[in-house]
Amino acid sequence: MNDTGSADRFGHGDFDGEDGLEGKGDLGSKGGFGNKGDKNDKGDKDEQQKGYGIPGGPANGNGNGNDTGPDSDQPPRIPMPRASVEDGGRPLPSLEDLGDLAPQPAPLVLEHRVLKSLLGAWALAACSPDETAAVEEHLGDCGACADEALRLREAVGLLHQPESLDLDPGLRTRVLDGCLDRRPPRIPVPEWAAPYDAETARLDALLQDIGDAEWHAPVRLRWFEGEGPMTRRTTVAGVIAHLLTVDGLVAVALGLDDPLGDVAAEGPTPRARTEAYWRTSHFPPTRAVRAPWREQTHDLVRTVSFTSDSGPARLAVSYGDFELPLQDAMLDRAFECWVHAEDIAEAVDYPYEPPAPRHMHRMIDLAARVLPDVLATRRRAGLASPPHHRHLVPAGEPGRSLRLEIEGMGGGEWLIPLDSPAAVGSAAYEVAHVALDGAEFCRLAAGHVPPAEAAAGQVGDREAIRDVLFAAASLSRM
Repeated sequence: MNDTGSADRFGHGDFDGEDGLEGKGDLGSKGGFGNKGDKNDKGDKDEQQKGYGIPGGPANGNGNGNDTGPDSDQPPRIPMPRASVEDGGRPLPSLEDLGDLAPQPAPLVLEHRVLKSLLGAWALAACSPDETAAVEEHLGDCGACADEALRLREAVGLLHQPESLDLDPGLRTRVLDGCLDRRPPRIPVPEWAAPYDAETARLDALLQDIGDAEWHAPVRLRWFEGEGPMTRRTTVAGVIAHLLTVDGLVAVALGLDDPLGDVAAEGPTPRARTEAYWRTSHFPPTRAVRAPWREQTHDLVRTVSFTSDSGPARLAVSYGDFELPLQDAMLDRAFECWVHAEDIAEAVDYPYEPPAPRHMHRMIDLAARVLPDVLATRRRAGLASPPHHRHLVPAGEPGRSLRLEIEGMGGGEWLIPLDSPAAVGSAAYEVAHVALDGAEFCRLAAGHVPPAEAAAGQVGDREAIRDVLFAAASLSRM
């Protein structure tokens, strides 16, 4: 439903200090800044006073300052390098051998108020070594500061959890519920629109956290069509443009502006609208597409919040080949928003979690309710086995059923009628049982998992199980 942070997001670079001062002995060997050849060597001052080594000063008879032969009675004008302990091959004396000669740093003495002000930095390991030693010595004598330091250290531990960097999907809902308990909203968001509100907010937070270059990261859209998988290559910005145009179907049904404007699509289907938007763009979509998408999501949530269950909530949203009631269309848009958010997060290496369990349960329930119609459509196209009865089950009557058990987040059980969309699922006519994890089932319905590879527990009629799994994958589309 994570362009990791990339170089654009964090701006990290490398600083290599190994080559900056390297001079192959020029600065640390003979004549450099080390002990050998030090211009402050012992005897330099006296020699300068006598004029040794100075042009025109006293020398061995010639007065030019260059006579340093073996017969000279004077000391050499250029002092020889001093002997060092390293030249003798003997080990350096240890600090214990030096005794009182070893330097002893003076302990840092700070007032109580200063030490108390350093507790926060100490808990974050941001103190200097001297400050750390002073604070830790103080904590052994002051009980009040020790208690405060323990509390701050525990708080720092909460800030550095080893889990995913992504927030708990239910955190936003819990915060909003806490606020609304104190002050109920004048116009609340309908419960059936809450998943769309939450998923668009989570995706918007992801988009806010990525850099400019990551908007052009390649993304491969995946869905299932007929008997095999389909793919379409685009970018992060292209995915947001796709969501913008398909959400526009709901916007048009609510009387809002169509994001396509005057662009003519080959058909009212999501794929045709998306291709028209991509085709008419003068340049590939960039991060500029985030603003209209974000504004449209807010308009949709605001508009449906003014509706009631007996009014426009019963509107039908046309997808070209089929229609969905407004409530189901909002759930469908929430599901696709989560699926494509995971596509984006995978492309930018960003951690992303599934929706809140109660929202995922609603999405799975929509898929379970639509499965009989999709199964019937595939049967008419010759892609599913025919019903086992000569005549279809009458509307409202029980018929052969498959028990779909979803485990984990958003779990539950649904009885899927196999022979007719108008039939009623019945435990008495159960012929097969399939168990799937909630997130796994959603990825199957999104076309991200091939039906044959879905990790499902299967018992019963193998033909019925295959038909239902393929019908679940056929729920996906571009």
